[in-house]
Amino acid sequence: MLGVVLGLLTLFVSDEGPSAAQTPPSPPPGDRRACFLAAYPGVVCATSDSAITLCPTGRFAAPGARLAWDDGKGDKPFAELLAAPDLEDTVAMRYRPGRVFDIPPLNFEPGRIRNQAFFEAMYGDSQKAVAARTEKVEWMPRSGGKPVRVTSVNGVAAALRRVSDDLERELPADLKALVAKTAGVFVWRSVRGTNRRSPHSYAIAIDVGVARSDYWDWNKPDARGRYPYKNRFPIEVAEIFERHGFVWGGKWYHFDTMHFEYRPELLSVPCVDGPSPLRTLGGRDLTP
Repeated sequence: MLGVVLGLLTLFVSDEGPSAAQTPPSPPPGDRRACFLAAYPGVVCATSDSAITLCPTGRFAAPGARLAWDDGKGDKPFAELLAAPDLEDTVAMRYRPGRVFDIPPLNFEPGRIRNQAFFEAMYGDSQKAVAARTEKVEWMPRSGGKPVRVTSVNGVAAALRRVSDDLERELPADLKALVAKTAGVFVWRSVRGTNRRSPHSYAIAIDVGVARSDYWDWNKPDARGRYPYKNRFPIEVAEIFERHGFVWGGKWYHFDTMHFEYRPELLSVPCVDGPSPLRTLGGRDLTP
């Protein structure tokens, strides 16, 4: 994996979302590098056969960083895919938005495959660096929610405000009360039982509705060593998150139904499985 090249300039980007001042050339139709250009305007500025390059200036952590697209290792065993994926690996599995989806087959994890160097280049490589780019979001204030801290990079804070507004406007009272309670947002930590950095470390993830949540490791495997899929979480909540750029852990084989994570590249064409559900990007409207 190519190292992160630290830039020298740091400019403020409004919480209304990333700037699209620089328009990079588009990859060929069907090329999944296009998902990163579409999902992170003003942050991802260029792609090539070998790398994705961040823009030369911006409030994100490493302006100008060049990150390997393909590490040349080919298909990886699942453990290695989790531990050391290249960027191509992170979008190899297509996420299906909406309420109609198949029970995830063995090790189907679109969104759970994460490239740490990419996250560090955008959001920061230490708790202090990430925290410096966070801001307060009033989470479901009319339903008993409490403020949370989320990164402003890529307009994530603005996107979460849109989620909060839609949940309060569209959900019945019982579901509003359920998801108003959060169980983790910005927490600098590793994924339990691993040395992989949790997406909560980058202030791009939120856990809600624990009372109706399921997590794969709360269960015992069956005789084949498989974890039967479980979900009690309301799908209408997931649909609202998806329209603003967040993927849901309820669509993974190693399910985590309380978990939502800002990964708009997986909801962008051609990486998404079906039409894109995105109505906003970084909190900005995409539809008239």
